[in-house]
Order: sequence, then structure tokens, then C-alpha cells
Amino acid sequence: MGRSTRVRWSARERLPGSAPRVIIVGAGLGGLSTGCYGQMSGMETRIFEKHVLPGGCCTSWSRDGYIFDYCIEWLTGTAPGNNAHQIWRELGALNGKTIQNFDMFNTVAGEDGRSVAFYNDPDRLERHLLRLSPVDAPVIRSFCHDLRRFADVNLEPSLKPAPLQTPEERAAALRKTQPVRELLQRTVGTSMASFAARFQDPLLRRALPFIFYQDHDFPLLPFLLHMAGARRSNAGFPQGGSLGLARSIEERYTSLGGRIDYRARVERILIEDDRAVGVELRNGERHYADHIVSACDGAATMERLLEGRYSSPKVKELFKLVLDTSEVVHPGVVSVFVGYKGDVEPDVPHSTTHLLSEADSARLPGVMQNSLVVQLRSRYSGEAAPAGKSVIYCNYFSDYASWKTLRRTDRRKYWERKREVGEFVREFLERCHPGIADRIEVVDVATPVTTERYTGNLHGSIIAWKSFTDADSLLQGLINEDRLRLPGLDGFSLAGQWFTGGSLIRVAVGGRFVTQYLCEELGLEFRAWESTDGEAWHPGKLGPLPQLDKSMT
Repeated sequence: MGRSTRVRWSARERLPGSAPRVIIVGAGLGGLSTGCYGQMSGMETRIFEKHVLPGGCCTSWSRDGYIFDYCIEWLTGTAPGNNAHQIWRELGALNGKTIQNFDMFNTVAGEDGRSVAFYNDPDRLERHLLRLSPVDAPVIRSFCHDLRRFADVNLEPSLKPAPLQTPEERAAALRKTQPVRELLQRTVGTSMASFAARFQDPLLRRALPFIFYQDHDFPLLPFLLHMAGARRSNAGFPQGGSLGLARSIEERYTSLGGRIDYRARVERILIEDDRAVGVELRNGERHYADHIVSACDGAATMERLLEGRYSSPKVKELFKLVLDTSEVVHPGVVSVFVGYKGDVEPDVPHSTTHLLSEADSARLPGVMQNSLVVQLRSRYSGEAAPAGKSVIYCNYFSDYASWKTLRRTDRRKYWERKREVGEFVREFLERCHPGIADRIEVVDVATPVTTERYTGNLHGSIIAWKSFTDADSLLQGLINEDRLRLPGLDGFSLAGQWFTGGSLIRVAVGGRFVTQYLCEELGLEFRAWESTDGEAWHPGKLGPLPQLDKSMT
């Protein structure tokens, strides 16, 4: 068929006593994490990545000297003294970096000009909310009381999957949460929607679900937990942003002896006698190893790489949810980056969710929640724009299907719809900041289809499954019962957001878990140690940034 049959890396040639070879598909954070822990634990790993950069959705790109950061709004684990921070230190993610923290999570502005600021300090938040709506004093005090209690609660990611924990480790974890067990149970059992409905003030009633920028159908628990974390400076923005995080982990991986092949698209997993033995690239090259880890898109793994031959009840149910219960999948996002001369007023909050009028919502293509998030990204990072200039990042949840259909059936209308988004944002910003329109130099629009084409993520979903849905129990079963394996297929593991959860820390932890399970199977000692700080971070470490052209967007 014209394919090359050259063997580039063959496990059959491995000498007795030499390091086990592991191939990892995908250089997103799940693949990089697996590679780092594999190298630390004595494996010889190699990552194949179809793109030219690491990070997957954790990425940035450039336009005319501006840097548009796509992923991180806050990062769990930016403060020392917790397991999340330990994992980032082991992966070298925060080496030499400063952290930008804010005194509020978000501001929500109503159509009538009123706004509410969600301060992380419960005392300041309580005073602010009481000024806005004295009639809601009982429910305001209840919310702020719980926020104070969460100040001492640190629900850390585990450093070991449950099946590998000792009885002593499990008992210690239980003792840690025992004093706040009632608080956890009550807040996880109370939906934010039902709690917000207790408010009489219409702005507060509508605004509370938007603390995390968009309206998330979450219980009360994560809102309180993350606001309390931000109060402890444990939810900051790392210098270098999204691509900077990925680049730092890439540097850690290669310094440990790992190898990444970019522009190397894996077409299928090579299987012999129900055992994964290697991968075949698009150019026909075949590479062999003792174990294969797929850390790329979940649907692509199951249907393309494995050709639909292997699955499990939990994986089948997960991807049935994608098709039949789309609300379980995190929505796609329309992102609008605006580069402009100068800056806006210094007292403008760094992040504001604007609740849109019906007229504005009707003009914004594909908007799902009648809201638009506006973030002053130059407040997050001085690297975002050239001297004397700034970046604003606007985004909103949008359906994938309509964008996909347009791009497939009428490319001209697809681009026209993107222009409508850009024009709306330009006009909206001019309303908020008179005079800014004349200073705008760049407007860059990315849709859920952009995300899908750029990263390969199904439906353009940036963090896969929604949390606190049926997907969570399936993921936990996949991790703790199936050990991130597929029945009937040896030598193969699953990693990445579709199998371990979509937040950055869950993806990083997932790579640790995969490696720990693999060490147990191979008879290796799992090893991990923190990376020492190197030189201070500087923008040059981002390397050449891509510019998304029409082939991508």
C-alpha cells in the first residue's frame, strides 16, 4: 500500500535488564505527566504528538505581537503546602515563576448597571452583599459563614490511586475530612441553582451561578472550595500562562531523558494476540514498545487508534453519554481575543461576566447562557501584549453542532458568523469603555470547531465531562476498578481528560496514577521528586508561537 515498514524503536531489540519502553500518544498534560513520572521511575518513554507544540488545550497563540492565552483562568495548587502544589513541583510546572493572585474571583454585571463582586475574603464579601441587598441578610450570612469554614478545608488530590493506598493512608485521608464531613455532605448535596433561588434580589439570584465566569450546574461545594482556595493564594495565574505551563513540563520531561516527536500523528495501535505492541504513524513508520499509553482524545482513541475493537462497560457508558446525553459534556467555548493600544481604567475588575439583555443575546451568535465574560488578560500577565498595549479576552459557552454544520456546509457563512461575533464584541467593549474601538488593532475569534481542529478534542470540549454528573462515578470506576485499562487488551493504558477528568490538576494526577499502576505491573519502584527551581521564567521560554490561520480556525 506504499507504506514504509521501517522499524524505528523496537521492543524486540531491548536487552535483558534494560529499561522498559513506553510509548505515549499525545503531548497534552496527561501525556507529559505520564512521561515525567515514567522517566523518574526508570522507564524509557517516548511521546508522539501530531501538533508542533505541547499542551493540547493548555495552549496560547500569537497575533501581531499579542499573546492569546486560551486555557488557564486559575490553577489549583499555586500555593505551597498541598498535594496539588507537590504534583506541579514534581512536574516542574511552576519553576522560576511568579503567581498572580486576585482579591476576587469574578464580578457579575447586570443589564441595569448594577454589579456584584465575589470577593474571596468572606468578611469583605458579606459587607458587600449586605449593602446590595439587606433583605437577603440570612442567606448572605449563611453563604459567608460556610466560606469561612472552608478556609481550613483543603480537599487535596490523592497522590495514589485508591487500590494502591495502604490501610494507614486511607485512614489518614478519612481523619482529615472528618471534622468537616457534615459541611461537605451538605454543600455537595445543595445545588447552586437551588441555593441562588433563595435570594430575593434579582441580581444576586441570577449572579451566584456565574462565580466561575459561566453558569455551571454545580453543587455549592466547588464554589466555596475554590473561593476559599483563592483566599489562600492557591488558585492563581502562573507566569507564562497556559503554554508556559506546558513548556515547563516539557522541559522537565526532556531533562529527565524523555523524547517528544512532534508532527508525528499516530494512526493506529499495533496489536498482536490481544496485546498492544506499538504504534503506526501516518507516514507508515512503526514503533514498538513494552507498553502503550493513549493520552489523546478519548473518541479518537477508541474508534480510530483501536479501530473499535476494544472497550469496557464504563467506557461504553461514558461515550454513550456523549452521544445521547450531551449536557454531560462540557460545552464548547467561543473565544474572542482583542489586542488594543493602551489600557482601560485601572479600577475596572480583572474579570467580569456581563449578563446580556435579550436584544444583545439575539445578536451574539450561538450564545447559550445570555452572558459574556470579559477578562483583562494584561492584568494576569505582562507578557500578553507589547509595551503600551493590552489584551482583553472575551468568551461564552456555545453549541458545537451549529458551528460544525456551518463550517462543513457553508464555509462563507461560517466566516460571516465569526465576523458577527467579532463585531458584537467590538461594539460591546465600546459601550463599556468609550473610545476603545478606535484603539483596537486585532480581533481574533476561535469557535468550538477551532478547538476540535487544533487539538482533536471531540466536540471542541476543552475539559471533557462536566463535573458532578454521572460521568464522575464512571471515571472513578475506570481509575480505581479498571486501573485505566481495557479488558481483553494487555500492554495498553488510558490517560488524559476523557479518562481521568478534565481539570488540569486531574489530568496531571491521572498521569501519576497510570505510571503507578504500570510500575506495579512491571515490578518497578515508583519514584517522584520535586524539580528544583531553575532560572527565572522569561517570555523567550514560550518558543515560537503558532498563528492560527484559516486551516485551523
